[in-house]
Amino acid sequence: MDFTKQTIIPVIGNMKDVDSIMTSNYEYYAVLNAHISRLKPIFKLASQYEKKILIDIDLIKGLKADEFATEYICQEFKPYGIISTKPAVIERAKQKGAVTIQRIFLLDTNSMEKSSKLIQRTDPDFLELLPGLVPKLIKQFCQQTEKQIIASGFIETVEEVEQAINAGAITITTSSKNLWEYYEPQE
Repeated sequence: MDFTKQTIIPVIGNMKDVDSIMTSNYEYYAVLNAHISRLKPIFKLASQYEKKILIDIDLIKGLKADEFATEYICQEFKPYGIISTKPAVIERAKQKGAVTIQRIFLLDTNSMEKSSKLIQRTDPDFLELLPGLVPKLIKQFCQQTEKQIIASGFIETVEEVEQAINAGAITITTSSKNLWEYYEPQE
């Protein structure tokens, strides 16, 4: 299974959620806001339960999100994918064989233009677009970049998930436990 086949990717932002997600039917999930000291136990559990981790390297506490940290994370933990806003991180993660997800914050037309140039340079595997609840921007960015879009940020209802998917997003990252339960894959 490939993570784009999951309607949503649960985002673990609280270590209390790790145990519950490990026993779920999700194969892929994202880790945000973890302390670097928590990574080893998280990856050990993920391996035990055959889960694959997308790690947002920019939000790992105690770690400077740069190409050296990326190399360390990729060698030490072998995540399925790396999420980052930083070009050097995306480029190093690609070199290390991780799936790369360039996080893009769209604030206005100018940020869209700058992001398009950045994407041409880094050529990530996927884009994570924030805010993810603006279908018009998802559709426009899909067409403009010809990249697969992961919608994220402020998506809290089934209707918002469906709107993002209908606009062209391939999956949604969310920390909403209600959405985790609603979209949990059946075995």
